This record gives sequence, C-alpha cells and structure tokens, in this order.
Amino acid sequence: MDRRRKHRLWLVTLLAFTLLSIATATSTGKSDPAKQHEAGKAQEAGYVSAEVEIPQVAPQIDEKQPYVDKALDILRKLDPSPTRYRKGRSAAGLDLGGTSAEAPRGLVGTTFYYLKQIFSIVLFHNPVSLEEPLEGATLARGNIKDGRHARQLKTAVEALEVAAQADNSDAIYLLGQMNFYGNWSHPRNYRTAFDMFKKLADKNGNSTAQYMVGFLYATGFGGVERDQGKALLYHSFAGLNGNLRSEMTVAFRHHTGIGTPRNCESAAYHYKRVADKAMEYWRAGPPGGRYTVRYSYRIAEDEGGVYGEETAENMDDILEYWDFMAGKGNLLATYTLGKMYYEGSRNMPRNIPKARAYFLSLVNRYWLPNGKIATNFPLGTEKYAAKSAGQLGKMYLRGDGVPQSYEQAMMWFEKGSSRGDYCSQNGIGFMYLNGLGKPRDLDKAAEYFDAAASQDFAPAQVNLGKILLEQGDYADAKRYFELAARHGNVESYYYLAEIFNSGKERERSCSMATAYYKIVAERIEAVHSNIEWANKAYADGDYETAVIGYLMAAEQGYEAAQQNVAYILDDQRSRLPLKKIPEIIYNKLFAKPLIGSGSQHQESALQKEEATKFRNREMALIYWTRSAKQSNPDSLVKMGDYYLSGIGTEEDKEKAAACYQAASEYQQGGQALWDLGWMYENGLGVEQDFHLAKRFYDQALETNPNEAYLPIKLSLLKLQVRSFWNRITGGGVNDVGAETVPQPPKKPWSFRDFLARWNAEVDAANAAAAAAQAAADAAEAAEHVIPPADSDHVHDAGMLYDDDELRAAEDMVESALILVLATAVVLLIWYRHQRQVQVQNGAGGGGNNNGGGVGGNGDGGGGGMGMAGFPEPGGAMFGMPPLP
Repeated sequence: MDRRRKHRLWLVTLLAFTLLSIATATSTGKSDPAKQHEAGKAQEAGYVSAEVEIPQVAPQIDEKQPYVDKALDILRKLDPSPTRYRKGRSAAGLDLGGTSAEAPRGLVGTTFYYLKQIFSIVLFHNPVSLEEPLEGATLARGNIKDGRHARQLKTAVEALEVAAQADNSDAIYLLGQMNFYGNWSHPRNYRTAFDMFKKLADKNGNSTAQYMVGFLYATGFGGVERDQGKALLYHSFAGLNGNLRSEMTVAFRHHTGIGTPRNCESAAYHYKRVADKAMEYWRAGPPGGRYTVRYSYRIAEDEGGVYGEETAENMDDILEYWDFMAGKGNLLATYTLGKMYYEGSRNMPRNIPKARAYFLSLVNRYWLPNGKIATNFPLGTEKYAAKSAGQLGKMYLRGDGVPQSYEQAMMWFEKGSSRGDYCSQNGIGFMYLNGLGKPRDLDKAAEYFDAAASQDFAPAQVNLGKILLEQGDYADAKRYFELAARHGNVESYYYLAEIFNSGKERERSCSMATAYYKIVAERIEAVHSNIEWANKAYADGDYETAVIGYLMAAEQGYEAAQQNVAYILDDQRSRLPLKKIPEIIYNKLFAKPLIGSGSQHQESALQKEEATKFRNREMALIYWTRSAKQSNPDSLVKMGDYYLSGIGTEEDKEKAAACYQAASEYQQGGQALWDLGWMYENGLGVEQDFHLAKRFYDQALETNPNEAYLPIKLSLLKLQVRSFWNRITGGGVNDVGAETVPQPPKKPWSFRDFLARWNAEVDAANAAAAAAQAAADAAEAAEHVIPPADSDHVHDAGMLYDDDELRAAEDMVESALILVLATAVVLLIWYRHQRQVQVQNGAGGGGNNNGGGVGGNGDGGGGGMGMAGFPEPGGAMFGMPPLP
C-alpha cells in the first residue's frame, strides 16, 4: 500500500508539473503572428511591445517559411516579456537607476508568483541567474546572453535570420520587433530594427513598418539620423494604409508645422479620420458607449512637479479614508466609493461587484424589500439612495457586472427619477429614445432629457442636443453641446467638431473643428495609444521602454506624453542637487586622475558620455518646446531655463526672458515671476531695471506666499541693497520705487562724490522719518484735547527723560554712525587698493587657474573675485543663478 501511495503521489506530482508547464507555456506563448495584437495592451506576464505579433499576410509559397515556423514553435514556449534583462536605462543608454517590478502582495498571490517563477526556471532555464551571464559571456549590446533561455532564443533568431535573407516578410517583421522592443528578452539594437522595418516597408508597404520607420526618422532614436521630411513621408503612407497612429502623427504635424508648413485643412482632415474611428469604437460598446480610462497623465505631477520632489496624493490613502468614513455610516463616502469602483481610473481598476454592493447598501436604507419607504433614516438618505438607484439602473441597462435587463433598469430608473435623480431621468429618456424595453417615444425622451439637462447633467445635454440636431435646430443643439463640453463629455466634443467643420450653424471654422477633433482623438486612447504600456514600464523602472512609449504618444500630439519625455530626459530638475552632493564630494576628493595608457580610453568614454548627455538635453528641449506650445506653463519655464543656461542649445538670454514673460502672462506662476524678476535684476535678456524686478518678486510672493516666502524675501533684501548701492554710486539702473524712465548717462565719480551721495541719502532718509513722525504727531494732536498746563506740569507729565539724558542718547547715536561710516570708508579704500594690485599683476591674463571662479583664489585666467566685495558701478552686480 505504501509503495502504491508513493507511485500515486509521484504520478500526481508529475501530472501537476505537466499541467502547470502547459499553462505557463500557453499564457506566455501569445506571440502567434496569425493574430493581430491590439496596440498598447499590457500582457499578464508583463508589458510586451505594442506589436508583438505580425499582421495576417496572404498565403504564399515560400521555401524559407519552415524556418519561420520553427522559430515560432520555440518562441511560443518562451516568455515574450522584455523584462528579463531590464537595467533601467534611458533612451540614450544612461543608467537612470531602474528598479525591478514588485512581487504581488498577499499570501496567495505571493505564493503563486514564486511557485510559478520556480517552475519556470526548473522547466525552461538553467539554474543560472537570468540577470547575470555565464562566465565569459559577451556583455555587448546586441548580443544574446548565455543560458538555456538564451540558447533557445538564439536558435529561433538564427532561423529567422535565414528566412529574412530570403525576404520572408514574417521573419523580417519579427526581427524588427525583437530588436526594437526587446521581446523574448532579445537584446535591443535600434539600428538593426530600423534596417528591418525599412526593408519591409519598402518591400511590400507594411503599414506598421512604415510607421516605425517614420517614428525613427522623426526622433533620431537609436542613432538614426533625424529627417523630418522622410518621417512625414513614411507616416503619410502608413496613414493611407489605415495606421491610426501615423494618421494622428500626420495630423499633429500639419497642425503645428513640424516638417511641413502649417495647414489647418490637412490637420482637420486627418484628425477627423482618427476621431471617426475613435467614436466608432466608443459607440460599439454597451448602451451609452464604452467606459474609457484616460491613461495619459503627467508623471511630474505624481512626483511633485518638474522642479523637485514633494508629497503626491496616494490612491490607497484616499480609498482608506473614504472606506473609514463609509464604515462610520457617512452617506457621501459610501456613494463616492461606489462611483470610484464603478468608473475606475488610471490608478484603480473597475470593480463592479464592490460598486454594486455600496449602491445597494444605500438604496436599502431608504427602500424596504417590499418597495415601501423606510420611516427612520438619516438626513440625506433620500438623495443618495436616488443617486444609487440611477447607478444600479445604468448597470442593468449596460449589463455591467449583472445580466442585461431593460426591465430591471427601468425599475431602478423610475425609483431614482421619482426622487429627482438626473441620472435616472436621463436613463429613462435614453430608453425611450432608442426603444429599449419601451416603444420609441421622442417626446417623452425629450421631456426626461430636459429635466436632467436642467440639472446640468452632461449626458442629458448631449442627448437633447442630438434630438435638436436631427430636427435641424443647429443653434440650440450647439448650445447644449457646449454646456456638456464644460464637463469634458467626449461625445459633445465630437458633435461640436462636426458643426464647426460643416459650417451649418455659422461660418465654418477650421481651427475650432481641428481643436475639437484633436480632443476626441486623444480622449479615446484605446484605438491608437501606447500610453498605458509606457506607464507600466515607468512604474516598473524600465525607463528605456517608457521613453519609447511616451515618444510614440508625443509624436501623435499628446501634450502630457511630450512633457513626460522631456521630464525623463531632463537632468536639470534642481539647481541644488542635494542627492548628488555625496557623489560630487567623492569624485572631487577620491576620483583617480586619467593617467597611464588607459587615459585615452577614459577620455573617449567621457566624450561619449558628454555627447549622450547633449543628445538627451537636445531632445528634452524639443519636447519641452512642443509641450509649451500646447499651453503648458511649466514647460515654458523649463524652456527659459534651457535657453538661459545653454542646455541642449546655445545660450540665448533674450529667448529665456521671452519664455518667462509668456509663462507669467499665461498663468501667474511663482516660478516664472521669480525668474522674470531675476532677469530684470541682473539685466539678462532685458534692460536692467530694479523697479520692475521688485514688482515681479512681489507678484511671485503673492502667488506662492507659503513655500516661496524665504527665497523671495532674501531676493528682495538683496535687491534693496543693490538698489541702495546703485543710488549712492550714481548708477544708471532704474531704482526701486522710481518711474521707469530713461536714466541720464553716468558720470565719473570720485570718493568725494561717493561721500556726498551717501550723506544725501542719509539726510533724505532722516527727512522722511521726521516728516512721518510729524504727521503722526499731528494726527495724535487732532484726536486728543490737550489741557492747558504750566511748564512744570508739562515737564513732569509729558517728558520721559530730562535734557541731559536726551543729549547723551543723541551723542551715542552720532558716535555709532561715525563708526559705521569710518568702517565703510576703510573697507572701500582697501578694496580699491586690491583692485589696483590685481590690475598691476595682470589678473585677467593667462596663468594657473587655481579656483578662478567666484570664491576661488583667482590666480590666473578668468580669475573671479577672491573676496565678497562690491562690483564696479553699473555692472552685472551680485549675479547669482536662479533658485531651485
């Protein structure tokens, strides 16, 4: 018996291993080229490229096809996810410190996750780390690492290369995908991918290959020479062949004038084609349209903004708060949780059962099981029970999480409508309009739509607008569509685009039509966008893949993706890199000099690194600019920073000032206003003007009085000191508080002139103080009646000190002033003497530059000031870089 039990146990174990291996191979072997992969979808085993599979091709006799079949048989058994060799590199190869994905949480999820990983290694791989190659394996980019998985992958690639040499389209396509996306953990080689895609595009006009060639020409990704003309050409052909991503890219290029002159008509034409397809997809869903989740967002907003890290909102904390409040019986919290789980979001997937449970808990507090209304319920129960009834009716109307039932939907809608719920009113109108469970009745539908629209419910306003549009009342229909558009209703945008494009309501407006078509195309992301895939890659620390996905969306015109690309490539996020200070100190103190035979190699590596940084910065500036052109003030400020410091381009102070000026006018942002004040203070890109500098500093403080209080106050203090120095030295800069008028030319001044101006400033300040005191005394005398008194009374009651004490105090003040003036004179004389010594010694000539910058010794070329003295009058005084 024991032996039989052991045999049975071994058989059961073997069967379990076999079934698990089959399941693993099936779940990870979704790479059959006979199936068209939906763009931008993430796979369960990890995000895969948006184009893992190749399109269906017509049957053809090809003697090399068996090689492709052999390769596919191998690849179906391998994990298609490009995560195996993830190193967190940027698009140009910089190590950005990527981290691996987190394991699932929970006991069951964690157990299953690690069991699957163990079985996968046991069945398909050698017991060698998948991250590290075997000893002696090649680490060069483009070569496959060693190991069992790698040997199987290498066999498949060799078979595909044989077929590709014979111009087999499937093989060429797969090799292009593997080299570009890194599918099946194939090392990425963008140049090889470009060659494969171009060969396929030129050979048989494959639309996906044409799109990829256009993308690589447009971005210069992977070392491909950037050529906007060729990019537009390939994208145009791909768009004509039905590739929506290329169609949208062409539309955006005509809209903004990238690689071609701006052409509103062409932009409207291409955006309309994309918008029509998007609306067709949206309407193909349940009644009322598909639920669409917007994955497009600015990653900087989750990380505290483009200038630094702050605390961002956490969805888990929000849910925990609402759940806590709902547990205490809060009606608003219960309804809010139901809505959040029903509609879902980028950070929270939909959970229909949970949403239904929350809605039912609310309606059951108001309506009893027999249909009667409860007698005792908290204030507000009727309102939220009616809202929940409307949501339950929508679930039954659409079949969301429950069997579709028009009867149940009407029952819940009628309950909610009887209590004035606008969602229920719109639901009943929708059912009458489309004849769902009720005979079609346009009048009743309009009646219910009007009741809901009067409560500013966007879907009801759209439905009422559609009825008016069918009746030819374009003016009223447009009015309702515009009301719905205030709430971001995508269907209202589409109808407004159609009205403006047709010109039936008023004169045709190409620009308005293009703007609305663009919004519709970008709102329905599922038909053409890779943003969800890019978001997952960024969350997993795979920044190279994230940049690819965001670049594709950025080329299609997504402003958020454009900022994301620039943000990832930007290495200028803070003027004070606190996190890098330990590394900087270590490099300064302990880095070894370049000596010996390896110095040339190290210099070459440094030059390559600098070239890579410049390419990254250049691309970051391109996408900061494109984002700024779509009305992003933060990107506009970053443009100014790049032009001011010559990052990725040549220095251009005038352009920097123009960027800051535009950002401050578009939106009163504290950063833009401070930067503009700093430009006026130092006369960079604009005429130096202390009065205008103070005005912008004050506006920046009003805009952001909390976080920016200390740096702006310090800037104002420094500005006052500079303005005072400008006045006493006879500088030509417009002072604080002065009118902005041209100043007379400066005259040479001597030390006697300096003292005269100093005394004049002191006398003016004393006179102003005396006038203020006299005004205060006069006001106090007017408010109080002074009783008559003799001199003794006045002396005893009104005088706090006698004459001797006052004279002593005045003497002390005069002595202090004389001491301060004497000290200032000595410092100025010593400073002038030091300047003369520097001129005599040829401080500005060649020599050893030992700390020649500001604060250094200044012994040699470009030697800056070696002391904290005052600069020459009228010069760029007290210059300092922008604050972080």
